[in-house]
Amino acid sequence: MNTEKVLNFFREITRIPRESGHEEKIVAYLQQFAKARGLECKTDKLGNVMIAKPASKGYEKRPTVILQGHTDMVCEKLAGSDFDFSKDPIQYVIEDGWMVAHETTLGADNGIGVATALSILDDDSIEHPRLECLFTVSEETGLDGARGVKKGFITGKTLINLDDEDEGYFCIGCAGGMDTVGTFSYRERPLRARDRIRKFSVSGGLGGHSGDDIDKNRMNAVQQLARFVNEALPLNVDLCRIEAGNKRNAIARSGEVILAVAPRNEKKLMELFDDFSKRIQTEYAVTDPDVVCTAEPVVWEERVIDRSTARRLVQALIAIPHGVIAMSAVIPGLIETSTNLASVKMEKGRKILVGTMQRSAVDSQRVFLSKRVAAVLELAGAKVKHSDGYPGWKPNIHSPIKDVCVASYKRLYGREPVVRAIHAGLECGLFTEKFPDVDMIAFGPTLRGVHAPGERLDLASLDRFYAVLLDVLKHV
Repeated sequence: MNTEKVLNFFREITRIPRESGHEEKIVAYLQQFAKARGLECKTDKLGNVMIAKPASKGYEKRPTVILQGHTDMVCEKLAGSDFDFSKDPIQYVIEDGWMVAHETTLGADNGIGVATALSILDDDSIEHPRLECLFTVSEETGLDGARGVKKGFITGKTLINLDDEDEGYFCIGCAGGMDTVGTFSYRERPLRARDRIRKFSVSGGLGGHSGDDIDKNRMNAVQQLARFVNEALPLNVDLCRIEAGNKRNAIARSGEVILAVAPRNEKKLMELFDDFSKRIQTEYAVTDPDVVCTAEPVVWEERVIDRSTARRLVQALIAIPHGVIAMSAVIPGLIETSTNLASVKMEKGRKILVGTMQRSAVDSQRVFLSKRVAAVLELAGAKVKHSDGYPGWKPNIHSPIKDVCVASYKRLYGREPVVRAIHAGLECGLFTEKFPDVDMIAFGPTLRGVHAPGERLDLASLDRFYAVLLDVLKHV
């Protein structure tokens, strides 16, 4: 299967800035694409775009199929990189059959789904029923675009989500999610005149998707830095600054703290960090073999965080649960409930924000877990806010589109595909609430390392995925 047209569209997309909340240029690109081809196109106030294409000859009486993907991407880059997601095109290479972005995320999540839909819209040789291609915004920050899709914007009763990341797998269910954010307010105190200032950094963690990769026991830079600072507190240090992690749905790969220490305790602090570094590299030698811990002197002329807040913050960060909380008792091997300690950030107005995300296939467990995280934060003196969250997608084992997809895969490749639910969140959960009569499935090519620099797309899997999708459209 020649997918060069899909890749050409994806290459164009990699040159378009599309961080969540800033999808204006990709929306304009889609609108221009539809206009140039005389296709029906409408855009809602959020920036969701629907492009429709009439059925090919002989398929006019078949029901409409919706192809759906999201236009935004997670923008993560290596520490120290000067890459600017607001203007720079993604830099990628082809290595051993993979398309890879080494310095940043690639944006194949879900740019390759968008490119796939555009390729089908652009190709009049493909057999298909009437298509409604729905491109939603801000999926990565809370499924905001899907949440805002109004009734009537789409009319089809069968939806194929193009945002799964394992070729040969068909997804019929997913976890719901919500964010829990704690805000610490602190007072400033003067820096002691003779104190030595040192910056301690942890970097090189593998990171990854907080749903798909949460069970891989990868290093969490937020929690490990807090671990070090907690061990250093008896040395009478002052916390000047702490920054670690970034996106709520990505495992924290790197971070840094700046500490002030009296000269008499400087040697002990450096010895403690050296011991800490060895422990981290030993503990994560398998999961995160490239972790690097560094220390360096820096200049700090500002004031420091009051010690009470610093201690409460650090202890909260090591107490907040992170990782898998429960496995499914119904589906063997499926993570049921998890939480991600995503970030700690300094904000203007003497505020420190702690970002977390909870996921569960059981909505009541997701809510309870968010309250557990909130309890730790509140006991430490933080003010807590929860996002609205989004629901899980309950599997329908009797799904007609699932049967069509399985039959197509077996017809093309002579083997049974895997039908499953996943721990990551998909927009299908919200669509199920809004459009309960729509039959849904999700599948896509194989991606690895999503939500982290080094994200890559398996090109051979793209061929197989595209062949299956075209066969499904032919037989649906």
